[in-house]
Amino acid sequence: MLQPAYEADVVVVGAGVAGLSAAQRLTRAGVSTAVLEAAPCPGGRMSTEKVDGFRLDRIGQLLSTAYPELQLTPGLGGLVLRRFDPGVLLHSDGRRHRLGTPAHRGSARGALHAVRAFASAPRPQQPGKPVGTAVDQARLGTALARLAATPVERLLARPELPAGQALAARGLPARTIDGFVRPLLATLLCDPELATSSRCADLALRAFAAGRLCVPEGGAEMLPELLARTLPPGTVHTGVQVTSVATNTVTTAEHGEFRCRALLLATDARTAATLLPGLRVPDFHPVTVVHHTTDVPPPTGASLLLDADRGGPVAHTAVVSDVDPSRAPQGRALISSTVLGTPPPDVDTAVRMHLSRLYGTSTARWETLAVHHTPEAVPAMRPPHDLHRAVRLLAGLYVCGDHRDTSTVQGALHSGARASEAILRDLGAATSLDSAEAVPTAA
Repeated sequence: MLQPAYEADVVVVGAGVAGLSAAQRLTRAGVSTAVLEAAPCPGGRMSTEKVDGFRLDRIGQLLSTAYPELQLTPGLGGLVLRRFDPGVLLHSDGRRHRLGTPAHRGSARGALHAVRAFASAPRPQQPGKPVGTAVDQARLGTALARLAATPVERLLARPELPAGQALAARGLPARTIDGFVRPLLATLLCDPELATSSRCADLALRAFAAGRLCVPEGGAEMLPELLARTLPPGTVHTGVQVTSVATNTVTTAEHGEFRCRALLLATDARTAATLLPGLRVPDFHPVTVVHHTTDVPPPTGASLLLDADRGGPVAHTAVVSDVDPSRAPQGRALISSTVLGTPPPDVDTAVRMHLSRLYGTSTARWETLAVHHTPEAVPAMRPPHDLHRAVRLLAGLYVCGDHRDTSTVQGALHSGARASEAILRDLGAATSLDSAEAVPTAA
């Protein structure tokens, strides 16, 4: 229990990955920090429900081995990333097509080789090929290779348009956009309408081309759990409801006021605007994740399966237990599927029917483990979108989260890093925090 009048240099409100990553950097710079979280445990939207030996993510955001913040954030040295098979599987016109090659080994050089090999490899022209002709495939491979090799600063200097318009202006044919880029960006950014800022879309496509899609071993909760566990004992306090904030005072429902030298608001966008009226609340992409289990898994292995036809509610699905065996008990398969937007009334029935077509197998005997609907899952990033929204509101008052950066785990971690650097500068503390730990990956 916190004591009234508890004092810390910095109080962080919110124990999601943004707030925890900031707390990691602050404490390692010698700044005393207290993290207050209203929920019973850290994590925010990156939570994992445990049911009968299964680990079920609430939102299931995908990571990329190309995310630099996974390497740069202190405290994540124990994180193990489980990688999907190279590329993705696309379901189109009743068939599954693999985009990507085994040459893709997770590095930028490997990604370049992969997309170039995919573009140049001879392929018979089959009906229903989701990216079009061999020339269209070559254009796609060239575009991905160029993105993987382009510095981030140059991508951010490009003119900003809705992603769909920008892709068409670059000469990608409509069949390639609808058959590959749209389902891929729906998977990466939860935006099947391609209304996202073209700069944010370019960053997402660059990470796909330069790395491998992956999930944390043990569930999404492992990121916040590791960040919280490696902070000094007593730093994180759960079950504490903050009712008001100021530059030097935090008021809670249970413990009264706590004094501090600086306040970092690291909650979701709506909660932040409640505590600090005037902060912008973005639109959101709703996400529903449906988890099923069966004893006979579909034969897609550790692949991410996307629906290029938009023939049902499922945007993407995977036999997650083939990617990360720790998520299901032995002898059982865990299939996790994501529905974007407003789900249909009987979402489980609609998802089962769609999965039957996508996987080409009966789902009648599959058991439903959970249906998680999050109305405000992912902040929308429509243009104009400021990728580096101010984290310093004034001296002593700061804010961070995926709503201040890109709406990804990478963006949340990066906003926490920016906020901690701003706090340390204002407090006169050293800001060179060279304490990154390598994050291992597993096949």
